[in-house]
Amino acid sequence: MKILVTGASGFIGGRFARFALEQGFDVRVSGRRADGVEHLVRRGAEFIPGDLTDGLLVRDLCVDIDAVVHCAGAVSAWGRAQDLQRDNVLVTENVVEACLKQRVRRLVHLSSASLYFDGRSHVGLSEEQVPRRLSHTYAATKNLAEQKVFGAQEFGLEVIALRPRMVTGAGDMSLFPRLLQMQRKGRLAIIGNGLNKVDFTSVQNLNEALLSSVLATGSALGKAYNISNGTPIPFWDVVNYVMRQMNVAPVTRYRGYGSAYSLSALSEVACKLWPGQPEPKRSRLRTQEMSKDFTLDISRARHCLDYDPKVSVWAALDEFCGWWKAQESPYR
Repeated sequence: MKILVTGASGFIGGRFARFALEQGFDVRVSGRRADGVEHLVRRGAEFIPGDLTDGLLVRDLCVDIDAVVHCAGAVSAWGRAQDLQRDNVLVTENVVEACLKQRVRRLVHLSSASLYFDGRSHVGLSEEQVPRRLSHTYAATKNLAEQKVFGAQEFGLEVIALRPRMVTGAGDMSLFPRLLQMQRKGRLAIIGNGLNKVDFTSVQNLNEALLSSVLATGSALGKAYNISNGTPIPFWDVVNYVMRQMNVAPVTRYRGYGSAYSLSALSEVACKLWPGQPEPKRSRLRTQEMSKDFTLDISRARHCLDYDPKVSVWAALDEFCGWWKAQESPYR
């Protein structure tokens, strides 16, 4: 089987492309950065450079491909609406159209559990509990991208969407590097009572879920699946575990939710006024995510995809910490 992995220069796409090569698949990759896929090319992947906003390029990427694992997209909820629309919706539209034009059999779409988040605590969310009114632009564009994917079923494309939550492991640049930087500068505080439980996902477990989605048959097709480790853990326990592993003082200061939310709103305003609108260290969405219970029901993935998250959260965190210690990073 020959598969195309989009977003292979990023964390999740790159990790899955490497995993697929190790499983013996013939792998073609695309990515924004050629240097980000060199390690995959050395392992035997075919790399075709280009921008996925170019529909003709995406058609070329899909020539002679059996399955596409679409991991490309915006990695941050911060950004201009038109940029999120481009990276999440337009690119996905191009991938769907290319799959149909080139008669690709299967499209596995990496979506996001951010679809569910409305600023309130939720425990055991099922796939049907996407709110009618999405609370932020990132969620709205990820939801619209999913709709484009599932709409292609009527034209014969086999589709699956995965909604992972807080993926971590070696290569993760999203959450912990930022928190480590803030704590080293003494700017991090526990928001609320610090007892809120959340789901994390080992990238190795997500790899297995993506592979199962590529190979799935029958009634497993045409569905969205929550993906996590299935073991909710207090968010700040996880943060302080990482701090200890990285020889950084644990977070012990507390800040009330109202105060933290107000500071985040001010930080957003300042960043929007700053040239280039850099992403704020604090945002209202991040403040909500770090202070609310947010867990997923993964029973559908267990049943339909035989998903069995074998790698623990703690093992994934150890993997991240070992990798991060070895990096020459501007965060360190």
